[in-house]
Amino acid sequence: MEKFQTFTGVVAPLDRANVDTDAIIPKQFLKSIKRTGFGQNLFDEWRYLDHGEPGMDVSQRQLNPEFVLNLPRYKSARILLARDNFGCGSSREHAPWALQDYGFKVIVAPSFADIFFNNCFKIGLLPIVLEGKFLDQLFREVNQTEGYALTVNLQDQMLIKPTGEHISFTVDTFRKHCLLNGLDDIGLTLQHAEKIKAYEKKRRVQQPWLFV
Repeated sequence: MEKFQTFTGVVAPLDRANVDTDAIIPKQFLKSIKRTGFGQNLFDEWRYLDHGEPGMDVSQRQLNPEFVLNLPRYKSARILLARDNFGCGSSREHAPWALQDYGFKVIVAPSFADIFFNNCFKIGLLPIVLEGKFLDQLFREVNQTEGYALTVNLQDQMLIKPTGEHISFTVDTFRKHCLLNGLDDIGLTLQHAEKIKAYEKKRRVQQPWLFV
């Protein structure tokens, strides 16, 4: 997992509540357990006017000109604003995979579904919980200003507006540590690699029949 570093990214406003994981990545695309390749089908039923199936050439599909991510001003967005209960529905890990593969690094919403929230941290995608009044203000400013970008400083837990104004956010200390150091579950385990090897060596001596 890559280390999460301070970055500045264009913001896209998805002004919808209760966006479920089937909307984020429809069920027909869940046939792969790789973490890549899902970005082209992110929000598939909203981004395209036809029904999508695995293997389709998305370059030949008709885009929905009214969907926010298809607007030229948001093509390079790396931060997504959303409303309450983002990521609800089934617990599919593919939902945060699709968001990350598309290019998003941060999702900002007033609340998230628990499993989706946890799955984001496991792959280095940062979900930020922000009070409604701050989020409403961001939605207004993003809609009014083309190319609106925020700087995300995880170390100081700050969102920095183009004006320099700061908005603080909270994040669990352990999860923050993992993001800053690029540690997923495997990375955390490998920090104890020498102890694991010593334990396995000891077991070979004490219980050699297990290794025949």
